[in-house]
Amino acid sequence: MSKPVVTRFAPSPTGYLHIGGARTALFNWLYARHTGGQMLLRIEDTDRQRSTDEATAAILEGLSWLGLACDGEPVSQFARAARHREIAEELVARGEAYHCYCSPEELTAMREKARAEGLPPRYDGTWRDRDPAEAPAGIKPVIRIKAPLDGETVVEDRVQGTVRFPNKDLDDFIILRSDGSPTYMHAVVVDDHDMGITHIIRGDDHLTNAARQTIIYKAMGWDVPVMAHIPLIHGADGAKLSKRHGALGVDAYRALGYLPSALRNYLARLGWSHGDDEIMSDADMIRWFDIADVNKGAARFDFQKLEALNGVHMRQMDDQALFDALLQTLPFLDGGSALLEKLDDQRKKQLRAALPGLKERAKTLVELADNAHFLFDARPLVPDDKAAALLDADARQLLAELAAILQNVGDWTLANIEDAVRAFAQQTDRKLGKVAQPLRAALTGRTTSPGIFDVLSVLGREESVARIRDQASSQRS
Repeated sequence: MSKPVVTRFAPSPTGYLHIGGARTALFNWLYARHTGGQMLLRIEDTDRQRSTDEATAAILEGLSWLGLACDGEPVSQFARAARHREIAEELVARGEAYHCYCSPEELTAMREKARAEGLPPRYDGTWRDRDPAEAPAGIKPVIRIKAPLDGETVVEDRVQGTVRFPNKDLDDFIILRSDGSPTYMHAVVVDDHDMGITHIIRGDDHLTNAARQTIIYKAMGWDVPVMAHIPLIHGADGAKLSKRHGALGVDAYRALGYLPSALRNYLARLGWSHGDDEIMSDADMIRWFDIADVNKGAARFDFQKLEALNGVHMRQMDDQALFDALLQTLPFLDGGSALLEKLDDQRKKQLRAALPGLKERAKTLVELADNAHFLFDARPLVPDDKAAALLDADARQLLAELAAILQNVGDWTLANIEDAVRAFAQQTDRKLGKVAQPLRAALTGRTTSPGIFDVLSVLGREESVARIRDQASSQRS
């Protein structure tokens, strides 16, 4: 019987959770959920100079917002240093590693000699078979693994296929520094083994590390986890992903108004696919995802595709759920806190009622909030330049007549409002657009908005008529 799948996400807390890391976390999460397994979280905080509590908090917050819940408590790699030292010493006792007493000057001379001979700068194994009794005084040793001298180390990768590494290129690398701290290469192996990790899913920039880590696993007689090295993300132009392409922190995507569900959907499609399916729910992705289906080639990040996908998710979302998501996101949007302060119970009710129309014309929560501006603007509205251009003398006369008609509409329902406006257009021999354009400018101060009948309905009779009369009576040159 095979062991349950256990994946892990292991970020370094030296900055925000960037988009590449978010996709790695997502693939681990999807595979764990697909197989009924677990995804664990390890914070690789052994670099004490660069690791910060703030970065750790940002990573945890980013994962939480993205909806990628980990199983169990996060593991601190730094807190496990004693265990890393224990295994390094055990490898020495097994004859699989050794103490190296080379001075910095000797190592420099070794590298320079290799370069002079046209060889890669490798450690030459000086202390591999020497008696520690010959150790010079005053030198604190490092511990090096005894890498195989010939043959090759093979990594059977679920994405990259069979990858072979000549052992002559894998020198006796350090696993424990002279100050007793573990190297990344060693700590990762010990942690993954102790955490019961069965599948390592990470970026293909770690592929060379996989060969060295395999050597440590075999030296300890441990099972090597299944490896899957996923391709990196590039920009839409094929170049390495940078900030101009979208290499931002996950928190920035929240501030740009993207839904977590849409970002999960989009990131899943970066390097993995299921037929021609573009729009996927979490249930779809969990059911379909298999790490073996990830492409070898680099995926391309495209903001336009993400934006379009986000728009679809917004339109498909339940109105109440979208309303809740908007309220939760407003504090992170530019100017969103000011809108929140204006959101009294009446305006919340209006905003909730306006959502069906608002979400049809928005691709992000930023656009949604911007399109809802008319609910928050105080009278008298100051139209923007385009709207002001529509409000000439003829338009103001039209608005004055229309205000009187709307004031006398019976029940203020969408159907009654629409009937009244259409009847006015027909009676005055105007096309509906010729009435709707100045009416929209008067009600919202802009030339674009949700459907004009929706705007009237949401604002209510009193506010709508007052705004129309404000513009009808205004004097413009």
